[in-house]
Amino acid sequence: MITYGHSQSRSKACTLPFDYPSSPVVSVVIPVYDAADVIGDAVASIQAQTFPDWEAILVDDGAQVGSTQTQVLAAIAAADPRVTVVATAGKQGAGPARNLGMETGTGQYIAFLDADDLWHPRKLELQLAAMRAQSAPVSCTAFDRVNVATGKTTTIGVPATVTRSQLLRTNVIACSSAIFDRAHFGNRQMPALRRRQDFAFWLSLLADGSQAIGVPFPLMTYRQMPTSLSAPKHKAARDTWTMYRAHLGLNPVVASYYFGSYALRGVARHFAPGLARKLGWVHSTRPVPQ
Repeated sequence: MITYGHSQSRSKACTLPFDYPSSPVVSVVIPVYDAADVIGDAVASIQAQTFPDWEAILVDDGAQVGSTQTQVLAAIAAADPRVTVVATAGKQGAGPARNLGMETGTGQYIAFLDADDLWHPRKLELQLAAMRAQSAPVSCTAFDRVNVATGKTTTIGVPATVTRSQLLRTNVIACSSAIFDRAHFGNRQMPALRRRQDFAFWLSLLADGSQAIGVPFPLMTYRQMPTSLSAPKHKAARDTWTMYRAHLGLNPVVASYYFGSYALRGVARHFAPGLARKLGWVHSTRPVPQ
């Protein structure tokens, strides 16, 4: 692991309800690959947070000395002591990059942000307040999905709570909206899956009977790029099936049940949103409080 840029010990900037020995409170993990042109916006959205006690771990995946991306990340870290850059040994992929970021971070809470996504300025403030109020160890938020090619924006809601059994039917946790509490779960690792490693990770967190909560405010913007790993629907479906069978080890009957639910809900939300809403498969959102 190569590290450049340094996290510095800081006193807490506000009164917090958490009794945890490390500072900052939140470690934000951002895997970065071929993202020199967008990572600055992602980091700026963290720097704009109303909740100030965070550190950002930028994971330079497949770092190459002298590359534009490596230079951009080094410049960001040099300008802000809250930012640390670490580098993987060769191209590892999003899951191992996030694992390296989690190993590096010192916060009680781990939050994830992809390099091409953005946060609302009150994201950490409102989400951590909701977790505190409900004693929740995992949370996600509603978000705006922006198709970069067309400019179309769709707001995606989240259920108030979700169990592992419910999550198996469809993944409602967008990675860039998620936070989990290491004081509850301890240190965790995402599985070695090229795709759906985040889905499998949420399922592993909820395996102890915990519930995730959904914050109804759109506090994240997911920028849907043409090159996104999750963009091709047939590949997403194939990878979900592989996760059910090969990673989770579900037998064909159980896997087929959950996969059928996943596929049916996806089709209904796309082609019959009114019906999907009546069935509780589309969730309402609320404006971000002023």
